[in-house]
Amino acid sequence: MSWQEELRNGIRTAEQLAPVLGWTPEETARCAAIIKRYPMMITPYYLSLVDPSDPDDPIGRMCIPSLTEFDPGGSFDTSGEASNTKLEGLQHKYAQTALLLSTNQCAMYCRHCFRKRMVGLSEEELNHRVDEAVAYVKGHEEITNILISGGDSLMNPNHIIDRYLRELTAIGHLDFIRFGSRVPVTLPERIYGDQAFLELLAKYAQRKAIYLVTQFNHPREITEQSIRAVRAVIERGVQVRNQTVLLRGVNDDGAVLGSLLSGLTRIGVAPYYIFQCRPVTGVKGRFQVPLQEGIRIVDSAKALQNGFGKSVRYAMSHPRGKIEIFCQLPSGETVFKFHQSKDDQDISRAFTRRLSPTDTWLDGDLNGM
Repeated sequence: MSWQEELRNGIRTAEQLAPVLGWTPEETARCAAIIKRYPMMITPYYLSLVDPSDPDDPIGRMCIPSLTEFDPGGSFDTSGEASNTKLEGLQHKYAQTALLLSTNQCAMYCRHCFRKRMVGLSEEELNHRVDEAVAYVKGHEEITNILISGGDSLMNPNHIIDRYLRELTAIGHLDFIRFGSRVPVTLPERIYGDQAFLELLAKYAQRKAIYLVTQFNHPREITEQSIRAVRAVIERGVQVRNQTVLLRGVNDDGAVLGSLLSGLTRIGVAPYYIFQCRPVTGVKGRFQVPLQEGIRIVDSAKALQNGFGKSVRYAMSHPRGKIEIFCQLPSGETVFKFHQSKDDQDISRAFTRRLSPTDTWLDGDLNGM
């Protein structure tokens, strides 16, 4: 089926999912209760990757609702997005980077989403006026790149993507434009099956560097279809980078994560970050891995890589900045370093903290360490 039919036939209700997974009426009712709070959307393509006979299937874990989503712990804004919003739908946290929330729609609603507060729900935080966002970027010459995010930026219709690219490629002080998207993973035909979209990329990639930042989290997401989507954009002059999220029950194993990183470099996608899962309400209890364990997993995965795979960074998106998670010292302290910082005082600052085996995030005062 076409990608438009994929979306129309997306699985949005517990009743649609029940016969696939063999749920009882009670299990179906529990899933329906979760969906009322946090919407579900799974494309038929992505559901085909799930092993319905395995209740712990890693692909299913990322798309099928769980009762743990009712856990009230955590926060809906774990990296300070509200405080960095400068106008409707535009954030400016790091001097060189602007971020646009272009849509609240995704081809699939990931259960580990860090914007669970808005995806499939609220449009309050979105950019509805492209001209105002463009004017802001033009007026801040320190901005050298812009990330078009969401939701999923490639869920925008082509005429909206065209508008963003037409306006933004004309700004001289922008070095490059990024699109954040999981579409190559969840709805790859939206890319390789849309010639008009590919022509847009080819046209504007001649004017300015364009990057597609994907999120492959498990080796089984690297399929013939996703490879075709990746190659289609690379052939149009767009570079592809990947940001993996370290997820309990999905890729929290050195061999699995290593296989993912190797698979990505094999298809021309550069592993960029491995992100610590954020302590998001409805997410943290199910998906977060303790930091000390995460270091061991990432080091084990990197040991299996060639030069390109070894360049990936393990980091967290903290309200203070993007903090790289380095290593645990023989003394028991863990070494961190600001890879990007909101405030000048934190630029490239390294610090240590003594963690417990269960710590999954950096809380409290980060000064004087």
